[in-house]
Amino acid sequence: MKKIITAITILVSGAVLADNCDKPRDDFDDLYCLNKVYQESDKELNSAYKSLRSFLNDEEKNKLKKTQISWIKNRNDECSFKMDGDFFVSLGCTTSMTVARTNHLLDRVRECKATGCQSSKL
Repeated sequence: MKKIITAITILVSGAVLADNCDKPRDDFDDLYCLNKVYQESDKELNSAYKSLRSFLNDEEKNKLKKTQISWIKNRNDECSFKMDGDFFVSLGCTTSMTVARTNHLLDRVRECKATGCQSSKL
């Protein structure tokens, strides 16, 4: 039982230390923190996408879906690569591109609310 409590204590204290993103201890903590920021930006992207879809007709929804798939391919091409059987992703690149895409989608939401959706900008 003492071994289990010690293992849990180590895991919990490791998680607490990893959550100190202001001063990460090493590259793995830094990666953990960068990933948390990316995950949040991805949630915001999905929310903006869903919000925009609610204003669109079926034709515009299809256009948005095509542009989103194209954006995903571009993001993947720009921010990741394979080498020697490994897969590498730049979290800085993916986060930056995701935030930019989210801002683009939110701009479209504002347009839809203010003047009507402009299909040419989807």
